[in-house]
Amino acid sequence: MKKIKRALISVSDKKNLKPLLNILKKNNIEIISSGGTYKEIIKLKFKCTEVSEYTGSPEILEGRVKTLHPKIHAGILNKRKSKSHYQDLIKNNFGNIDLVIVNFYPFEETLKKNSNHEKIVDNIDVGGPTMVRAAAKNYNDVTVITSRNQYAKLIEEMIKNKGATSLSFREKMSQMAFTETAYYDALIANYFNKITNNHFPQKMIIYGNLIEKLRYGENPHQESAIYSKNNFLNIKQLFGKPLSYNNYNDIFSALTIAESLPKNTGAVIVKHANPCGVSVLKNKVECYKSALACDPISAFGGIVCCNFKINKSVALELNNIFLEVIIGNGFDKDALKVFEKKKNLRLIDASNFVFSEILRFNSTNENILIQTEDKRIFTKKDFKIVSKKKPSRSQFDNLIFAFNICRYVKSNAIVLATNKTTVGIGSGQPSRLDSCKIAIDKMKKFIKPTTDVVAASDAFFPFVDGIEHLVQSGVRAVIQPSGSIRDKEVIKFANDTETVLMFSKTRHFRH
Repeated sequence: MKKIKRALISVSDKKNLKPLLNILKKNNIEIISSGGTYKEIIKLKFKCTEVSEYTGSPEILEGRVKTLHPKIHAGILNKRKSKSHYQDLIKNNFGNIDLVIVNFYPFEETLKKNSNHEKIVDNIDVGGPTMVRAAAKNYNDVTVITSRNQYAKLIEEMIKNKGATSLSFREKMSQMAFTETAYYDALIANYFNKITNNHFPQKMIIYGNLIEKLRYGENPHQESAIYSKNNFLNIKQLFGKPLSYNNYNDIFSALTIAESLPKNTGAVIVKHANPCGVSVLKNKVECYKSALACDPISAFGGIVCCNFKINKSVALELNNIFLEVIIGNGFDKDALKVFEKKKNLRLIDASNFVFSEILRFNSTNENILIQTEDKRIFTKKDFKIVSKKKPSRSQFDNLIFAFNICRYVKSNAIVLATNKTTVGIGSGQPSRLDSCKIAIDKMKKFIKPTTDVVAASDAFFPFVDGIEHLVQSGVRAVIQPSGSIRDKEVIKFANDTETVLMFSKTRHFRH
């Protein structure tokens, strides 16, 4: 146990100080403080010594230097059992500081509310993290508190131990303090990486706030949790049982695809992070029904993401099939009534969801793969018509639609589409030819093929056999990235069969 005799308090967040000050007063603990915190303590009618009076040095540089003083840091850092440390304190007339209560300048909040670089830099705390690190390092003798959420635990500890704290408590607070300083420094480092456009710095710092510990991971024997750079997810679960790891994985896949569609238009059905039906028809009911028709069997137990506000008519259609999650840009009251009897169905309001992160992470063991997200906005300049036969306006639009969906399908990916709706999707096969066959089989199984089906491939056809299968199934236009040594053979086949062929300048694998 370590008895607390002197405490230093310096907080940006000045809420809930009174109960803390009461327990310090009850245990006759001397308080030193500075700036706004000192004024707040005096306002609350508690005794307090100002830091400048304690150190004998005035605050300078508009408050930038106040707690950065040997008397402060020697009081925190000295080992109580060290004779040489004790002699240094006596020689310099320094005293122990046994409790450090500090939270930092609101750098994170400033980033959210302000774009002025000078103001952002002014909100980088120096003295606070320095004191916290010192106290956390010397946890054997010093207690450190870094959040008002910890006040209740400190009060409980002091009541239980009559003004003292246990080593286990100090150690736990130290761990939390180092986490806090690391998180704070990560925010700053990433801000400077952002303004200097440095996506891949020499040292990458990844940070986040725990949102929820999940029941398990992909499988019941795996542990799992979800973190966010915010203190919240910008999606809101309206009702339904808790989301699982797999649910979140599918939700983010669906939202990623939905973001690439026209605003307030489109329905996406996802199963195991793969789209199994997408449509951008303007009629909301027909949009969903068309997406479902692409592969109704795979859609069973899947996730539907509507890129629009869900009304009662759409809700009634959605209610006809078992779904794990339904995502909408809001829900009408009548739509909510349709779903309220399905207690296990998760409803997600994504009307406030915004993609701000441009990096995509994939980790294995202690290694992390990082890349910029595939968010390229297609323009006509990205494509070249290489066949003699030119696409009609509707064919061109459908080719771009299919190619866009293709980049969200696990490679090797083939997407068949017509009327801005997928009609067959082949995904995740080692052979591109197999993906062609799967997409064709699904189209023939669920959709009556039309004469205006187009096909998209996420990479080039290494041989003619893939595009040959597509054309034989009724496909009349194909889009693929260029780059194969057999591109000329593919072009020749397209011309021989009067098939429209477009080349993309970019490839879009998603492994």
